[in-house]
Amino acid sequence: MDLDDLLTKTSRTFALAIPLLPEPTRRAVGVAYLLFRVADTFEDSTTWPREARIDALEAFVELLELSPQERNGEAKRLSAAWLERPPVEHEGYLELLRDLPALLAQLDELAPAVKQLVVKHTVRTTEGMASVVARADERGNLRLGSVRELKDYCYIVAGIVGELLTEVFLHDSPSLGTQTRELEQRMRSFGEGLQLVNILKDAGDDAVDGRVYLPPSVPRAELFALARADLEDANRYVQALQRGGAPRGFLAFTGLSLVLAFAALDRIEADGAGAKVSRQDVMQLFETLERKLDGGGVLDLR
Repeated sequence: MDLDDLLTKTSRTFALAIPLLPEPTRRAVGVAYLLFRVADTFEDSTTWPREARIDALEAFVELLELSPQERNGEAKRLSAAWLERPPVEHEGYLELLRDLPALLAQLDELAPAVKQLVVKHTVRTTEGMASVVARADERGNLRLGSVRELKDYCYIVAGIVGELLTEVFLHDSPSLGTQTRELEQRMRSFGEGLQLVNILKDAGDDAVDGRVYLPPSVPRAELFALARADLEDANRYVQALQRGGAPRGFLAFTGLSLVLAFAALDRIEADGAGAKVSRQDVMQLFETLERKLDGGGVLDLR
């Protein structure tokens, strides 16, 4: 199984950002992203009713908690069962489900402590997704009604990602220990900010699929202010990585994700949901980030 190929087929931003990480962090984050993407595939299913989605999420948790010896056969069985009636039409996500046994084999090759972190946080977010789906109606339609519910959702699907990344970074780069408190204070905002930008971008498509994450009673300006505040906090997170002597690849990975989020938020605020940063703009933003990384000054990615 080719991790980079699957990343390209299942992600836009992270397929660009994850390869910037040094090994062994790159492999750990790649495996973790794809495992989270499996859970996302069930949560976002457009063809399964609510109960089928919950059953798949619960089965995925049980699979992750099996020993490697027990897991292989069960992964093959579940993969085949899920693909008999596919949860989505996206070919990249279906290929990911077909390759689930191989992905879990790569999980087992990670350093034991890192593998434990990946499993722990994947289980947490998958269980959280199941609780969200359980709030939908029988057909899976979901409507969030408050900023608190929106923030809770962003934490489940992305704030936990920030926690996972931080624990892996601290494991792989011990010098970051000097910044542990600052990183832990900002890590949820890093993930939640990126997620809220995606929700704002995809609001139209999500509504067509029966998922309304943005509370209708909350003014649009307030939602954009919330996203921008999270991204400002994420900017301070990257600066804490820099102060801790993080490898350049850590800064490039988090920095590229963040500059793309800032650019996307500006574009959505100006042009509305569905607006995207062009490929040319992505390349220009990456070149600007590279110059900032080479410059040696305090990173400011706004």
